[in-house]
Amino acid sequence: RHVRATDASELRAAFERLSPASRYRRFFGGLTHLTDETLRYLTEVDGRNHVAIVAVGESPDLKRELGLGVARFVRLRDEPTVAEAAVTVVDDVQRMGLGRLLATTLAQAAMERGVHTFRADVLAVNEPMRSMMTEIGATEGATDAGVISYDVSLDAVGHTRGGPVDRFLRAAAGSMAVLLRRLGPPPADGT
Repeated sequence: RHVRATDASELRAAFERLSPASRYRRFFGGLTHLTDETLRYLTEVDGRNHVAIVAVGESPDLKRELGLGVARFVRLRDEPTVAEAAVTVVDDVQRMGLGRLLATTLAQAAMERGVHTFRADVLAVNEPMRSMMTEIGATEGATDAGVISYDVSLDAVGHTRGGPVDRFLRAAAGSMAVLLRRLGPPPADGT
């Protein structure tokens, strides 16, 4: 389902269930907590330019939802057919196909909203990720402060399991910190 503003506390709890290694891979650093301002940014989305899709399960007592993963894209203001994309899945359900499901759903939602390209920033020293970007046909773009920008066309590559978009979105999971730094908070008018 789409994220709601009321998901902030569960998003914080899910973040806290991420291992330090998962946090580092997702946020390019040792982020230890999410501020209230960041939680607002991540949960108060407009559903068009900033889309966030969450995967939830039931708590053991069946009284509340547990956040298991989130996939999001944020459309670039100066390039409306391009969006930054990221997928995060809590450690205890990684490698079970949930990230793939979220990634596929995110790509479909993006195309329905006129987004044709996903962009990911990769640390220049991350050779395995750079190699994968080349493998999936990503176009290398600008380099800034040790970060290389890559673009993947959603129109050209399809969305098959294990295909280029699937692999790209799993790789894009580490771009959230750069996304937050680059885009800042959403504008007050929702555009």
